[in-house]
Amino acid sequence: MTDKNEMDKMSLLDNKESNLLGEEPLAFAVEETDAGERLDKYVTESIEEGTVSRTQVQEWIKSGAVLVNGRAVKANYKLAVADQVTVIIPEPEEAVIEAQQIPLDIVYEDSDVIVINKPRGMVVHPAVGHYSGTVVNALMYHCTDLSGINGVMRPGIVHRIDKDTSGLLMAAKNDLAHASLAAQLKEHSVTRKYLALVHGNMPHEHGTVDAPIGRDPKDRKMYTVIHKGSKHAVTHFQVVERFGDYTLLELKLETGRTHQIRVHMKYIEHPLAGDPLYGRNKTIGLKGQALHAAVLGFVHPRTGEYMEFEAPIPPDMEHELMILRQR
Repeated sequence: MTDKNEMDKMSLLDNKESNLLGEEPLAFAVEETDAGERLDKYVTESIEEGTVSRTQVQEWIKSGAVLVNGRAVKANYKLAVADQVTVIIPEPEEAVIEAQQIPLDIVYEDSDVIVINKPRGMVVHPAVGHYSGTVVNALMYHCTDLSGINGVMRPGIVHRIDKDTSGLLMAAKNDLAHASLAAQLKEHSVTRKYLALVHGNMPHEHGTVDAPIGRDPKDRKMYTVIHKGSKHAVTHFQVVERFGDYTLLELKLETGRTHQIRVHMKYIEHPLAGDPLYGRNKTIGLKGQALHAAVLGFVHPRTGEYMEFEAPIPPDMEHELMILRQR
Protein backbone atom coordinates (compact mmCIF):
# COMPACT_ATOMS: atom_id res chain seq x y z
CA MET A 1 0.00 0.00 0.00
CA THR A 2 2.47 2.60 -1.11
CA ASP A 3 0.03 4.79 -3.02
CA LYS A 4 -2.48 6.93 -1.07
CA ASN A 5 -5.17 6.57 -3.74
CA GLU A 6 -4.84 2.79 -3.63
CA MET A 7 -5.33 2.93 0.12
CA ASP A 8 -8.60 4.83 -0.12
CA LYS A 9 -10.45 1.80 -1.45
CA MET A 10 -9.07 -1.71 -1.16
CA SER A 11 -10.71 -4.79 -2.62
CA LEU A 12 -11.09 -7.76 -0.33
CA LEU A 13 -11.21 -10.29 -3.18
CA ASP A 14 -7.75 -11.66 -2.45
CA ASN A 15 -8.01 -11.68 1.31
CA LYS A 16 -7.35 -15.15 2.72
CA GLU A 17 -8.20 -14.57 6.36
CA SER A 18 -10.49 -17.32 7.60
CA ASN A 19 -12.71 -15.40 10.01
CA LEU A 20 -13.40 -12.22 11.93
CA LEU A 21 -10.41 -12.53 14.24
CA GLY A 22 -7.97 -14.25 11.92
CA GLU A 23 -8.08 -17.38 14.11
CA GLU A 24 -8.90 -21.02 13.39
CA PRO A 25 -12.47 -21.91 12.32
CA LEU A 26 -14.94 -21.42 15.16
CA ALA A 27 -16.25 -24.59 16.76
CA PHE A 28 -19.18 -24.94 19.17
CA ALA A 29 -20.73 -27.86 21.01
CA VAL A 30 -24.48 -27.42 21.43
CA GLU A 31 -25.60 -27.30 25.06
CA GLU A 32 -28.97 -28.49 26.36
CA THR A 33 -30.18 -24.88 26.65
CA ASP A 34 -29.77 -24.44 22.87
CA ALA A 35 -31.31 -27.74 21.79
CA GLY A 36 -34.10 -27.19 19.26
CA GLU A 37 -32.79 -23.80 18.14
CA ARG A 38 -32.45 -23.05 14.42
CA LEU A 39 -28.90 -23.26 13.09
CA ASP A 40 -28.91 -19.76 11.55
CA LYS A 41 -30.08 -18.13 14.78
CA TYR A 42 -27.56 -20.10 16.85
CA VAL A 43 -24.62 -19.10 14.65
CA THR A 44 -25.68 -15.44 14.46
CA GLU A 45 -25.73 -15.24 18.25
CA SER A 46 -22.41 -17.05 18.50
CA ILE A 47 -20.32 -14.56 16.53
CA GLU A 48 -18.48 -12.23 18.87
CA GLU A 49 -19.96 -8.75 19.39
CA GLY A 50 -22.91 -9.51 17.07
CA THR A 51 -21.12 -8.22 13.97
CA VAL A 52 -23.07 -10.26 11.41
CA SER A 53 -26.72 -10.44 10.44
CA ARG A 54 -28.88 -13.54 10.29
CA THR A 55 -29.22 -13.05 6.53
CA GLN A 56 -25.43 -13.13 6.16
CA VAL A 57 -25.22 -16.32 8.23
CA GLN A 58 -27.86 -17.92 6.01
CA GLU A 59 -25.64 -17.18 3.01
CA TRP A 60 -22.69 -18.84 4.77
CA ILE A 61 -24.82 -21.91 5.45
CA LYS A 62 -25.80 -22.11 1.76
CA SER A 63 -22.16 -21.85 0.70
CA GLY A 64 -21.07 -24.68 2.99
CA ALA A 65 -19.11 -22.46 5.40
CA VAL A 66 -21.22 -23.75 8.33
CA LEU A 67 -21.21 -27.46 9.12
CA VAL A 68 -23.01 -29.55 11.71
CA ASN A 69 -21.21 -32.72 12.68
CA GLY A 70 -19.05 -32.31 9.60
CA ARG A 71 -21.85 -32.02 7.05
CA ALA A 72 -23.81 -29.23 5.40
CA VAL A 73 -27.40 -28.72 6.51
CA LYS A 74 -30.10 -26.12 5.93
CA ALA A 75 -30.51 -22.86 7.86
CA ASN A 76 -33.65 -24.15 9.58
CA TYR A 77 -31.93 -27.27 10.90
CA LYS A 78 -32.94 -27.80 14.54
CA LEU A 79 -29.91 -28.38 16.71
CA ALA A 80 -29.60 -31.29 19.11
CA VAL A 81 -27.56 -31.61 22.30
CA ALA A 82 -23.86 -32.29 21.57
CA ASP A 83 -24.12 -31.29 17.89
CA GLN A 84 -20.75 -29.97 16.74
CA VAL A 85 -21.09 -26.71 14.79
CA THR A 86 -18.12 -25.49 12.75
CA VAL A 87 -18.02 -22.01 11.21
CA ILE A 88 -15.45 -20.79 8.69
CA ILE A 89 -16.28 -17.12 8.19
CA PRO A 90 -15.59 -16.14 4.56
CA GLU A 91 -14.64 -12.63 3.59
CA PRO A 92 -17.30 -10.70 1.61
CA GLU A 93 -16.61 -10.61 -2.11
CA GLU A 94 -17.08 -6.92 -2.87
CA ALA A 95 -16.58 -5.03 0.36
CA VAL A 96 -14.04 -2.22 0.53
CA ILE A 97 -12.13 -0.57 3.32
CA GLU A 98 -11.96 3.20 2.98
CA ALA A 99 -9.46 5.62 4.45
CA GLN A 100 -11.30 8.03 6.74
CA GLN A 101 -10.24 11.36 8.20
CA ILE A 102 -10.64 10.30 11.81
CA PRO A 103 -8.51 12.10 14.43
CA LEU A 104 -5.75 10.02 15.99
CA ASP A 105 -4.01 10.68 19.30
CA ILE A 106 -0.48 9.89 18.10
CA VAL A 107 1.99 9.20 20.89
CA TYR A 108 4.95 8.30 18.66
CA GLU A 109 5.60 7.90 14.95
CA ASP A 110 8.52 7.25 12.60
CA SER A 111 8.98 5.52 9.25
CA ASP A 112 8.54 2.05 10.79
CA VAL A 113 6.17 2.29 13.73
CA ILE A 114 3.23 4.34 14.93
CA VAL A 115 1.89 4.27 18.49
CA ILE A 116 -1.55 5.72 19.21
CA ASN A 117 -3.70 6.25 22.28
CA LYS A 118 -7.00 4.63 21.28
CA PRO A 119 -10.19 6.08 22.76
CA ARG A 120 -12.83 3.94 24.44
CA GLY A 121 -15.52 2.85 22.00
CA MET A 122 -13.31 2.59 18.89
CA VAL A 123 -12.88 -0.75 17.14
CA VAL A 124 -9.32 -1.60 16.09
CA HIS A 125 -9.89 -3.16 12.67
CA PRO A 126 -12.76 -3.78 10.25
CA ALA A 127 -14.70 -7.03 10.39
CA VAL A 128 -17.68 -8.52 8.62
CA GLY A 129 -20.49 -5.98 8.79
CA HIS A 130 -18.29 -3.26 10.33
CA TYR A 131 -16.04 -1.55 7.77
CA SER A 132 -15.82 2.05 8.94
CA GLY A 133 -14.87 4.16 11.93
CA THR A 134 -12.05 1.85 13.02
CA VAL A 135 -8.41 2.48 13.88
CA VAL A 136 -7.46 0.93 10.53
CA ASN A 137 -9.66 3.39 8.62
CA ALA A 138 -7.94 6.24 10.46
CA LEU A 139 -4.44 4.84 9.94
CA MET A 140 -5.06 4.38 6.22
CA TYR A 141 -5.81 8.09 5.91
CA HIS A 142 -2.92 9.22 8.09
CA CYS A 143 -0.13 6.92 6.88
CA THR A 144 1.35 6.66 3.41
CA ASP A 145 2.14 3.00 4.01
CA LEU A 146 1.21 0.13 6.33
CA SER A 147 2.41 -3.45 6.52
CA GLY A 148 0.39 -5.98 4.56
CA ILE A 149 1.23 -9.15 6.49
CA ASN A 150 -2.22 -9.37 8.10
CA GLY A 151 -4.10 -8.80 4.84
CA VAL A 152 -6.24 -5.90 3.69
CA MET A 153 -8.69 -6.17 6.58
CA ARG A 154 -5.96 -5.42 9.15
CA PRO A 155 -3.12 -3.47 7.50
CA GLY A 156 -0.43 -2.58 10.02
CA ILE A 157 -2.23 -4.19 12.94
CA VAL A 158 0.08 -6.26 15.13
CA HIS A 159 -2.14 -6.62 18.20
CA ARG A 160 -5.59 -5.51 19.39
CA ILE A 161 -7.28 -4.10 22.42
CA ASP A 162 -11.02 -4.38 22.98
CA LYS A 163 -13.43 -1.78 21.63
CA ASP A 164 -14.24 -0.39 25.08
CA THR A 165 -10.66 -0.55 26.36
CA SER A 166 -8.72 2.67 25.94
CA GLY A 167 -4.99 3.14 25.60
CA LEU A 168 -1.81 2.37 23.73
CA LEU A 169 -1.72 0.42 20.50
CA MET A 170 1.22 -0.04 18.12
CA ALA A 171 1.00 -0.53 14.35
CA ALA A 172 3.63 -1.39 11.76
CA LYS A 173 4.29 0.70 8.66
CA ASN A 174 6.17 -2.01 6.77
CA ASP A 175 6.62 -5.77 6.79
CA LEU A 176 10.03 -5.62 8.44
CA ALA A 177 8.59 -3.76 11.40
CA HIS A 178 5.55 -6.03 11.52
CA ALA A 179 7.65 -9.20 11.63
CA SER A 180 9.82 -7.81 14.42
CA LEU A 181 6.94 -6.61 16.59
CA ALA A 182 4.96 -9.81 16.04
CA ALA A 183 8.00 -11.86 17.08
CA GLN A 184 8.38 -9.80 20.26
CA LEU A 185 4.72 -10.38 21.10
CA LYS A 186 5.14 -14.11 20.53
CA GLU A 187 8.21 -14.14 22.78
CA HIS A 188 6.28 -12.21 25.47
CA SER A 189 8.98 -9.53 25.52
CA VAL A 190 6.65 -6.58 24.83
CA THR A 191 5.82 -4.57 27.96
CA ARG A 192 2.07 -4.14 28.34
CA LYS A 193 0.72 -2.62 31.53
CA TYR A 194 -2.93 -1.79 32.14
CA LEU A 195 -4.82 0.15 34.78
CA ALA A 196 -8.08 -1.45 35.82
CA LEU A 197 -10.74 -0.62 38.36
CA VAL A 198 -12.10 -3.86 39.82
CA HIS A 199 -14.90 -4.71 42.19
CA GLY A 200 -14.04 -5.50 45.80
CA ASN A 201 -11.09 -4.89 48.09
CA MET A 202 -8.23 -6.95 46.68
CA PRO A 203 -6.80 -8.96 49.63
CA HIS A 204 -3.26 -9.09 48.23
CA GLU A 205 -0.92 -6.23 47.32
CA HIS A 206 0.36 -8.14 44.30
CA GLY A 207 0.02 -11.54 42.69
CA THR A 208 -0.20 -13.60 39.50
CA VAL A 209 -3.15 -15.27 37.79
CA ASP A 210 -1.91 -18.27 35.80
CA ALA A 211 -5.02 -19.88 34.30
CA PRO A 212 -5.78 -21.09 30.74
CA ILE A 213 -8.44 -19.29 28.72
CA GLY A 214 -10.82 -20.60 26.08
CA ARG A 215 -14.35 -20.03 24.79
CA ASP A 216 -17.06 -20.51 27.37
CA PRO A 217 -19.08 -23.61 26.38
CA LYS A 218 -22.13 -22.18 28.15
CA ASP A 219 -22.01 -18.76 26.45
CA ARG A 220 -20.38 -18.71 23.05
CA LYS A 221 -19.76 -14.95 23.03
CA MET A 222 -17.61 -15.12 26.15
CA TYR A 223 -14.30 -16.60 27.25
CA THR A 224 -13.56 -18.35 30.52
CA VAL A 225 -10.90 -20.18 32.48
CA ILE A 226 -11.11 -23.70 31.09
CA HIS A 227 -8.65 -26.50 30.43
CA LYS A 228 -10.14 -28.11 27.34
CA GLY A 229 -9.42 -26.25 24.09
CA SER A 230 -7.77 -23.37 25.94
CA LYS A 231 -4.56 -21.36 25.69
CA HIS A 232 -1.98 -20.61 28.37
CA ALA A 233 -2.59 -17.18 29.95
CA VAL A 234 -0.71 -15.28 32.67
CA THR A 235 -1.59 -11.91 34.22
CA HIS A 236 0.40 -10.17 36.98
CA PHE A 237 -1.30 -7.58 39.21
CA GLN A 238 -0.26 -4.88 41.68
CA VAL A 239 -2.56 -2.75 43.85
CA VAL A 240 -2.32 0.97 43.03
CA GLU A 241 -5.15 2.43 45.13
CA ARG A 242 -7.96 1.15 47.33
CA PHE A 243 -11.50 2.51 47.61
CA GLY A 244 -13.09 -0.01 49.97
CA ASP A 245 -15.48 -1.75 47.61
CA TYR A 246 -13.28 -1.07 44.56
CA THR A 247 -9.54 -1.44 43.88
CA LEU A 248 -7.40 0.19 41.22
CA LEU A 249 -4.87 -2.30 39.85
CA GLU A 250 -1.88 -2.20 37.57
CA LEU A 251 -1.88 -5.37 35.50
CA LYS A 252 1.00 -6.65 33.40
CA LEU A 253 0.29 -9.09 30.59
CA GLU A 254 2.68 -11.97 30.09
CA THR A 255 0.44 -13.42 27.38
CA GLY A 256 -2.18 -11.70 25.25
CA ARG A 257 -5.33 -13.79 25.00
CA THR A 258 -8.73 -12.45 23.97
CA HIS A 259 -10.39 -10.73 26.96
CA GLN A 260 -7.52 -12.00 29.15
CA ILE A 261 -7.64 -9.37 31.89
CA ARG A 262 -11.42 -9.34 31.98
CA VAL A 263 -11.62 -13.13 32.26
CA HIS A 264 -8.82 -13.44 34.82
CA MET A 265 -10.28 -10.75 37.07
CA LYS A 266 -13.69 -12.43 36.97
CA TYR A 267 -11.99 -15.74 37.75
CA ILE A 268 -10.49 -14.38 40.99
CA GLU A 269 -13.86 -12.77 41.84
CA HIS A 270 -12.76 -9.18 41.24
CA PRO A 271 -14.38 -8.40 37.86
CA LEU A 272 -13.77 -5.11 36.11
CA ALA A 273 -16.12 -2.26 36.94
CA GLY A 274 -18.37 -1.42 34.03
CA ASP A 275 -17.67 -4.66 32.17
CA PRO A 276 -20.88 -5.57 30.29
CA LEU A 277 -19.83 -9.20 29.74
CA TYR A 278 -17.90 -10.23 32.82
CA GLY A 279 -18.86 -7.61 35.40
CA ARG A 280 -21.60 -7.12 37.96
CA ASN A 281 -24.93 -5.31 37.78
CA LYS A 282 -23.89 -2.77 40.39
CA THR A 283 -21.28 -0.71 38.60
CA ILE A 284 -19.98 2.77 37.74
CA GLY A 285 -20.92 5.27 35.06
CA LEU A 286 -18.51 4.21 32.31
CA LYS A 287 -19.75 2.95 28.95
CA GLY A 288 -17.70 -0.21 29.01
CA GLN A 289 -15.08 -1.74 31.26
CA ALA A 290 -12.75 0.44 33.35
CA LEU A 291 -9.62 -0.77 31.60
CA HIS A 292 -6.82 1.36 30.13
CA ALA A 293 -3.67 0.23 28.32
CA ALA A 294 -1.33 2.65 30.10
CA VAL A 295 2.18 1.46 29.22
CA LEU A 296 3.59 -0.08 26.04
CA GLY A 297 7.25 -0.94 25.54
CA PHE A 298 9.11 -2.75 22.76
CA VAL A 299 12.44 -2.93 20.96
CA HIS A 300 12.43 -0.75 17.85
CA PRO A 301 12.50 -3.07 14.82
CA ARG A 302 15.18 -1.08 12.99
CA THR A 303 17.36 0.59 15.62
CA GLY A 304 17.25 -2.14 18.27
CA GLU A 305 16.54 0.50 20.94
CA TYR A 306 14.05 -0.29 23.69
CA MET A 307 11.24 2.27 23.68
CA GLU A 308 8.48 2.69 26.27
CA PHE A 309 5.42 4.91 26.15
CA GLU A 310 2.78 5.90 28.66
CA ALA A 311 -0.76 7.22 28.20
CA PRO A 312 -2.68 8.96 31.00
CA ILE A 313 -5.99 7.59 32.26
CA PRO A 314 -8.79 8.94 30.02
CA PRO A 315 -11.04 11.67 31.48
CA ASP A 316 -14.12 9.45 31.90
CA MET A 317 -12.22 6.88 33.94
CA GLU A 318 -10.41 9.57 35.94
CA HIS A 319 -13.79 11.12 36.74
CA GLU A 320 -15.01 7.84 38.23
CA LEU A 321 -11.83 7.55 40.32
CA MET A 322 -12.34 11.10 41.64
CA ILE A 323 -15.89 10.20 42.71
CA LEU A 324 -14.58 7.17 44.58
CA ARG A 325 -11.86 9.23 46.30
CA GLN A 326 -14.36 11.88 47.42
CA ARG A 327 -16.72 9.23 48.72
